[in-house]
Amino acid sequence: MTNYARSERELLADLLLSEGPDAPTLCTGWTTRDLAAHIVVRERRPDSAAGILIKPLAGYGEKVRLARAALPYEELIAQLRNPPVWSPVSNPVVDPLANTMEMFIHHEDVRRGGGTWEPRRLDPEFETTLWRNLKLLVRASLSRLRITASIEPTGRPAIRNGERPQIRVIGDVGEIAVFFFGRQRAAQVTLEGPPELAERLRTARLGV
Repeated sequence: MTNYARSERELLADLLLSEGPDAPTLCTGWTTRDLAAHIVVRERRPDSAAGILIKPLAGYGEKVRLARAALPYEELIAQLRNPPVWSPVSNPVVDPLANTMEMFIHHEDVRRGGGTWEPRRLDPEFETTLWRNLKLLVRASLSRLRITASIEPTGRPAIRNGERPQIRVIGDVGEIAVFFFGRQRAAQVTLEGPPELAERLRTARLGV
């Protein structure tokens, strides 16, 4: 079975090198260097996440990320490409669970950051993996927004979070993933329903 987390990591690392350190991404305010540093710190410095739970440490994680971003760019990408052996993401069981969606979304952050891009044609098995990881997030996001919807991925059964959907979200699995991870404006999905509800969904803070 293909480890799509690994293959997306390799594609992302290659793209980061080809784009260079100063290219735009879909992550507001972040260049490719910033995004690479974020991924590396997430995997090598778990202490940097302390600010999520302890408010006085809120700025600590950003300091750690900025310090990592100051490394030579090629060294930074090498660290992204090769997580340390002690990291849980180096485990062949943990990696697909923890990183398939993470690497796919950040790969798209770089691919689409410059404004000129085409949707990728994804392997059906990869789409199945993404969809399996995406279902819970979709339902949770819609529940939080109190919107009932029919989510209709191309070639797959629709899922609903209510008996009477207020809106339909239609598109390929990869595009629905980009949409529900908070990159709505860069996702090629169709929203069918009341315009005000569609705009609310397009501008909502989605993702994790």
